[in-house]
Amino acid sequence: MATYTADSLHIRANDTGRAGAFAALDARRAGWDTLNFAAVRLGTGKTFEIAIDNFEYVAVVLGGRCTIRTNRGDFENIGRRADVFSGLPYAVYLPPNTEFEIESLTDNFEFASCWAPAEVENPARLITPQDVELHMLGGGNCSRQMCRLVGGGFPASRLLAYELYTPGGNWSSIPPHKHDTHRTDERGNVLEAQLHRFSFYKFDRPTGYAYQRVYAADQSWDATMLARQHDLALMPEGYYTLVSAPGTTTYTLNFLAGSTRDFAHSDDPRYAWLAETLPALDARLPVVDPGMEIGH
Repeated sequence: MATYTADSLHIRANDTGRAGAFAALDARRAGWDTLNFAAVRLGTGKTFEIAIDNFEYVAVVLGGRCTIRTNRGDFENIGRRADVFSGLPYAVYLPPNTEFEIESLTDNFEFASCWAPAEVENPARLITPQDVELHMLGGGNCSRQMCRLVGGGFPASRLLAYELYTPGGNWSSIPPHKHDTHRTDERGNVLEAQLHRFSFYKFDRPTGYAYQRVYAADQSWDATMLARQHDLALMPEGYYTLVSAPGTTTYTLNFLAGSTRDFAHSDDPRYAWLAETLPALDARLPVVDPGMEIGH
């Protein structure tokens, strides 16, 4: 297996606050053949236009409203939340060979997109807050909220996507776990998937930060990254875990793709016992909920 360092796994933000792309990931830079990413900011009435060739594509509205016009149909006036901390997400899934244009209907509109090679053309689809699966995970200071946009049952070829909220002082992914080896039982049930993964970070205050750790199962390498606003952290293999700085909520948008569209993972056996010791869920959860949609 490869050896990774914090420098090779951490893509620091270069956001000037202006319109255009403010975070990006090329699959070749990551060393895999799956996931690409871009986060884009647009002013009112501005457009982003592209043809996605042989890739399936997911665009997640981070804040503001937009209209998306495609050669497979249009999606009018989508998005409600002002930012990722004020509501559940709207998103659009687009299959390969789609041509589309995103037009911003509000100032400082932001969206994040991920695309991966795909051979099957599933239908284009709008994802609304009512479609998002909400999961409250862990307990105590290991509590977090997952908002799953594209899960295993979603008609896609390779992509999986979810948002994660970790309150200040809390840990996510405890016990630390991995999904880098495809394993099945004698009946073919997936015990662990082989998935590439990355996280895109936002914080509810400018001084926010989180520590993201990714480390090898054989302990041959261990990388800890200080993640700040709009950074990216790559997780091509190994166990991972995150801690959110006190006084701030950490948001991550996570995309995965690999051997199967299954979230099956393996806990680090040295810390698996922690799962049996977690107390009740943190009372600060949920951070976002369907009630935020009332009135829209």
